[in-house]
Amino acid sequence: MHILMIEDNESVCEMIEMFFLKEEWEATFVHNGKEGLNIYLDSPDKFDLIILDIMLPDMDGITICKEIRKESQTIPVIMLTAKDSESDEVIGLEIGADDYVTKPFSPLTLVARIKSLLRRVSHSDSLAADNITYDIETEHLKMDRTTREVSLYEQPLNNLTPKEFDLLFTLANSPRRVFSREQLLQLVWDYEYFGDERTVDAHIKKLRQKVSENGPQVIKTVWGVGYKFDDTKTIE
Repeated sequence: MHILMIEDNESVCEMIEMFFLKEEWEATFVHNGKEGLNIYLDSPDKFDLIILDIMLPDMDGITICKEIRKESQTIPVIMLTAKDSESDEVIGLEIGADDYVTKPFSPLTLVARIKSLLRRVSHSDSLAADNITYDIETEHLKMDRTTREVSLYEQPLNNLTPKEFDLLFTLANSPRRVFSREQLLQLVWDYEYFGDERTVDAHIKKLRQKVSENGPQVIKTVWGVGYKFDDTKTIE
């Protein structure tokens, strides 16, 4: 695995590099925002995951994340945010980041988040290698977890980020079942998230925007409880 980490604090990068080496992960460290973005855009297929700081010289992480998502909706992105920067965290998730880690953080926490984010992709790859597919087929939705292809209302639902796909898959796998935010954090993010429900809400908002481009909304809010998938109503 090759990670691109765009972080202007060189001492942080040096510390993280030791932990990456222990995991036998290759990493490219860049300390300037524009330079980091250009390195990615020059060789987007080279990298498997991006770690992106919000505060960077020349170009902020929010802008970089937007540009990355224009190139790829599938590469996992983890954003690094300052402590108590709630607005940055929510904005980052809404524009396509899959996860965030709040500074200061333990390198072991970052490594755990990386492993969690990549676990499902790796699992899908292994299923494909064994010619096994897990398909969801409801009234208007079809999902193939091995190819990560989605069809909604007989149209491709493209440009889902890894977490958006996993969130839709989890909801659609149990149609009309209501999931609390805490349950979705555990099922989709695959680790203890300390009850930060803003993560779910931000991803739901972005997922709904993409779903609405295909037709009537299938992600429903159950007030005071959580969210559910329901596509049983006739298309108007």
